[in-house]
Amino acid sequence: MTYSSSLALSRAQFSERNRNSVSFRASTKTLGPVSNTIILIVLACLLGLFYLSQVTKTNAYGFSLNTLQQQQTKLKNEYANLQVSSAQLQSVSRAQNSSVAKSMVPLTPSASATN
Repeated sequence: MTYSSSLALSRAQFSERNRNSVSFRASTKTLGPVSNTIILIVLACLLGLFYLSQVTKTNAYGFSLNTLQQQQTKLKNEYANLQVSSAQLQSVSRAQNSSVAKSMVPLTPSASATN
């Protein structure tokens, strides 16, 4: 091998036909500090909106739950009053139909008491 042919072979491995002999490195693109700040502010706003929507839903469910609890308390009180009324009405009819009440003699006023 001659000097010129060995030199040509060594150049062939670095450059091919129709290619530049200068290599370019692909540069990576990164976000700058302003872009990072803007992205963080947008994310904070989105998290805030999500939090507010959840709190609003919880409050709405709390109001309906409070209304239902008040209605339940009212119905329980009404049920207790109806049970007392039922017991009173049944006690009058039971007392009139009992054997002790049937054996009693009706009392009619005969005269007024004088002093």
